[in-house]
Parts: sequence; structure tokens; C-alpha cells
Amino acid sequence: MKTPIYLDYAATTPCDPIVADALSKCLMLDGNFANPASRSHFFGWQAEAAVEKARKQVATLLNADTREIVWTSGATEANNLAIKGAALVRSEKGKHIICSLAEHKAVIDSVSFLENQGFEVSWVKPEKTGEVSVSAIEKAIRPDTILITTMHVNNETGAISNIEEISKLARSKNILFHVDAAQSAGKITIDTSKIFADMISVCAHKVYGPKGIGALYVRKQSDFNLPAQIHGGGHEQGMRSGTLPTHQIVAMGAAFELAGSLMDKEFNKLQALKSMFLEKVLTHKSAILNGSIDKSVPGIANLTFKGVDGQVLLSALPMLAISSGSACNSATVAPSHVLRSMGVSEQEALSALRFSFGRFTNQEEVIFAADSLVDVLNKLAS
Repeated sequence: MKTPIYLDYAATTPCDPIVADALSKCLMLDGNFANPASRSHFFGWQAEAAVEKARKQVATLLNADTREIVWTSGATEANNLAIKGAALVRSEKGKHIICSLAEHKAVIDSVSFLENQGFEVSWVKPEKTGEVSVSAIEKAIRPDTILITTMHVNNETGAISNIEEISKLARSKNILFHVDAAQSAGKITIDTSKIFADMISVCAHKVYGPKGIGALYVRKQSDFNLPAQIHGGGHEQGMRSGTLPTHQIVAMGAAFELAGSLMDKEFNKLQALKSMFLEKVLTHKSAILNGSIDKSVPGIANLTFKGVDGQVLLSALPMLAISSGSACNSATVAPSHVLRSMGVSEQEALSALRFSFGRFTNQEEVIFAADSLVDVLNKLAS
């Protein structure tokens, strides 16, 4: 290989050419560049129509109503809006929140903020497979529990949690349920007629769309009005003010529609690539898979290499674009909080790397990556 191989799709994905084309057509005078809120002229009407088409595309992937889709700047903002808003609107009923220890920092930090404001939090440990179990959530429920928040697919291990069953549990107890679905939207099915979540956070850049745009699904049948966290203009049904970025929204809509049409094909392709990769790498005596093959998405593989420093291994693989965990934490050398919550020792967590495959990954790249990794491990062990 003469050029570096990108195996960090869990951090972000490149825009699909179809998506990039849709975005570029909204930037200039002859495209949908106008402010969708400008309802006094043709340009504004045209932009508004494009935004509403994209809203429909996002809603379709979630089997939702278009009125349930609220645009945000990404999943981080969607998580903040959902968690802080839900806590505010239900604070008179109680101040207890349930959150897993394996969540993305956007969720953990939002919940921690509320904890510092006087809310009580039950931090639930995931299983050794990385999934958050229904029984663990159920044991944490109290009479004053107002919110349960957990991710669908873990960003570091790919572990899939049974959010359908958790949603049924939350509904039976009249507890608001929020799902961070940034890593699952477009990869596995999210059907809001079966998953009774009150709020679901999604974004574009994990599914071959641009960065800086996301959405929050807010179930219209839920008995609460989500208060805004950003004020000024009352856009998005009063839940999120700000001029809508037409180009990014149109691109997100295109990305979600494309993901829906390719989901089954891509799942099977990535499953084959992951199996090929693990078959080669797990032959090395130092390699241990963190999580479970059966209960994870095929695009992510997290491995510990016993006795090897993860940062040293990263440096020894300059042709592979991989990570030691979440991109949001890559500036630190602390062990992954996700792996630690799963019971992985601090030393083994520091020896872990995440490999994530995507739409543009091919078999040749996976074989090269696996062979390079095993070769470096052998050299470090000698």
C-alpha cells in the first residue's frame, strides 16, 4: 500500500459523492442557498422545501413522523437538548436519572452536569460484552426516576444494547427514555413503532454525511414539551433556535436515504470484512477481542494486545488510520472509560485499539491492515 488506509469510520466518515453533490448544490445563487425561514420570496420557499424533504428522509429511516424531527448541530447537541430538557421538564416529579457508564462523553458529561445541579444519578455498568442489559436498568429504577439514557451502539466496541426492551420497560414505568443512536442510524434498523424511545439522537457525519448537522427525534405522543437549550427565534417548533444550514440538512437527508437503501448490503459486506480481519489478527497470542462478535455491529472491532502499549503500537502502524478509542478522547492517554466499565483492567485498556470499517473499505485494505498489525506485534515481541 502506497497511501494510508482509513480504518477510523467510527470517528467520522467521508462524505459519499452523492451526498457531497447534494450539499454543493445548496451553496451558490443557482441552488438552495437561501434562508428557509425567509417565507416572503421564492428563494426562501425553495430552501424550505429542500429542508422539509430532508426532514422526511431522516424521518423515513427512523419510521417516524416528520414533525418528530428537530434539527441540531450534531448528536452532541441533540444529547444535551434531550437530557437537560427532559430533566428540566420532569424535575417536579423526581430528580433521579439512570445512565450507563459506557456512554459517549456527550451523554456522560451532560448527566454529570445535572448531577452537579442536584440530580441523583445511578451509573449502570455494562455487561462484559459491552451491552447495557435490561435487568441492570430495571434494578436501578426508583419511584423518583425521571429519565433513562443509553446508547444503541457503543462507539468504541460496537456493542448493541437491546433498546427495544429497555424502551418497553421505561414506558411501563412512565419514565422518559433517551437513546444516543449516532453509531446505529443507517447501520442497523431503528423502528420507532417498535422502539418506544421518547428521544433519539442522530447525526450525519457517522453515516457519510457532513459534520455539523444532526437531529433529535422527539416522539409526538410523549406527554412532555421539551424546553429549548438554545433560544432566539423559536425555530424547530420552539425547541432549537437558529438559522437552518440548508446545505448541511439537505446533505444529511441524502445520506440517510442512501444509508437506508444500502443498509442490508453494507451490513453483510462489513460482516465479511470484520470476520476476515479478526480471523487473521486473533491468531496472535497477544490479541483479545473486547466485547462480542455476535452482539456488535460489523463495522467496529476493539482489540487489546496484552503486553503492548497502545500508543507504541499506533506509532508503529503509520499506514493505518486507527484509534485508541473515541475520537473525542484522543488527546488524552487515560484508559478508555468504556473498556474500564466493562471490567477490562487499566493496563489492558491502555493496550487497546479500535479498528472501524466502512462503505469504502475493501478486502485488500483489510488484509494489508491485518498482516501489518500481526507483523508489528511479532517484531515488538521479539
